[in-house]
Amino acid sequence: MTIAKGDTIPDVKLSKATADGPEQVSSSDFFAGRKVALFAVPGAYTPTCSAKHLPGFVDNAEALKAKGVDEIACTSVNDAFVMGAWNKSDGSDDITMLADGNGEFARALGLESDFDAYGMGKRSNRYSMIVDDGVVTEINVEGPGEFGVSGAEHMLGQL
Repeated sequence: MTIAKGDTIPDVKLSKATADGPEQVSSSDFFAGRKVALFAVPGAYTPTCSAKHLPGFVDNAEALKAKGVDEIACTSVNDAFVMGAWNKSDGSDDITMLADGNGEFARALGLESDFDAYGMGKRSNRYSMIVDDGVVTEINVEGPGEFGVSGAEHMLGQL
């Protein structure tokens, strides 16, 4: 079952990429008590993710925060070291990287994709959502190979 508007984020362990290395965090704690703009990508350093998805949120971070977003987070089925390196090379201090190394978060949301045909295994769908105190208030899931509704520009219109 895919998560929907009004649903509570499931409690799953993630790894937050920090300057001091991975920090374990539960998703329920991370999303509690604030408004988070979350976006998910199939993989760090992949073409659309690096050329469009992450840069859109970097470029629009101030605008998102001006509309009431407390934190902007990116998740992917990568480890925290890869997510941290990607943020350092293409991201910004405005983006919190949440590693879903085993894909448990993607599975719990019902947003897991099968990239076996590309040699990439199980990954996350491309999506974005607004989560307010742990509850999904907006969700935007892309179709295979698409990029549009999960971008920062679309999310700005939802806030």
